[in-house]
Amino acid sequence: MLEIFGYIILAVYCGALVYITVFCLMQLQLLWIYRRIDTIGELRSDNGSSYPIVTIQLPVFNELYVVERLIDNICALDYPSDKLQIQVLDDSTDETLDLTQKKVDEYQDKGFDIQLIHRKDRTGYKAGALANGMKTARGEFIAIFDADFMPNKDFLLRTLPYFADSKVGVVQTRWEHLNRDYSLITKLQAFQLNVHFTIEQSGRQAADYLLQFNGTAGVWRAKAIEDAGGWEADTLTEDLDLSYRAQLKGWSIKYLEDVGSPAELPAEMNGLKSQQFRWMKGGAETARKMIPSVWRSPLSFSKKMHATIHLLSSTIFVFVFVIGVFSVPLTFLIKPL
Repeated sequence: MLEIFGYIILAVYCGALVYITVFCLMQLQLLWIYRRIDTIGELRSDNGSSYPIVTIQLPVFNELYVVERLIDNICALDYPSDKLQIQVLDDSTDETLDLTQKKVDEYQDKGFDIQLIHRKDRTGYKAGALANGMKTARGEFIAIFDADFMPNKDFLLRTLPYFADSKVGVVQTRWEHLNRDYSLITKLQAFQLNVHFTIEQSGRQAADYLLQFNGTAGVWRAKAIEDAGGWEADTLTEDLDLSYRAQLKGWSIKYLEDVGSPAELPAEMNGLKSQQFRWMKGGAETARKMIPSVWRSPLSFSKKMHATIHLLSSTIFVFVFVIGVFSVPLTFLIKPL
């Protein structure tokens, strides 16, 4: 019995090692094909007639300390104000809502097309708020920013030109970190995110694999959202879910490494744990939902494999944990085996 138990432990341990090896080799491939992205000219016009209408959606929930800064920053974007529609999707349950209303009133008096859209019923959370905003969105393009982001003034001028390609459904920019050096926690987060926004996103783009919209600091073509079925709230990572549904419908995602969008990282452990829980659980929910569709699609085998590993990326931590736990009994059993 001990021998059988030992071989079971060894099999699980080796299986985990194989999975981790395959995952790392596919990440290594992304590193190998990593390329810089060339930039193209900015969108310019003397009279503004060629500027498309853009709806900017700002999903907010109890962001007391940053909501005013967010609205000020968005209203300062270098873009014709008559071509902008700003939706503050504030479902807050605290005093944030009062601050939002005051800021919205202030900019409405200045002539901005800005509205506060508040839901007492937070059904669908962020996905529900975005879907609710789409009902009254009039822009050909939809830009989305979370509350802790501060896009540069030329954000729209540097992203919208890429929609000249009619197949582009999303333009995603690279996250930058305002408080990177605040603590060891923020430094480690910045390191991890920088790997994703350089090697992973750029590598997948260069290899023509499926990418993802990162939930913020990006622009959607409104038609692509509609064609993909709209925002759905059956996963915690509605951004990853819609990204895959849109790409399986034939839309492409353009990632711009050279366009940064500054934001703040969670600076304390509870905020980080909450964020990582949502990303890990949401990734697992999206994998369960989308992997069957990926394998039923006409994509090439290599694209399907990379998409599967991408969707299952959170499982790498499970397998690392398995190796750590199973290495203890294996230490004592390996010699008899």
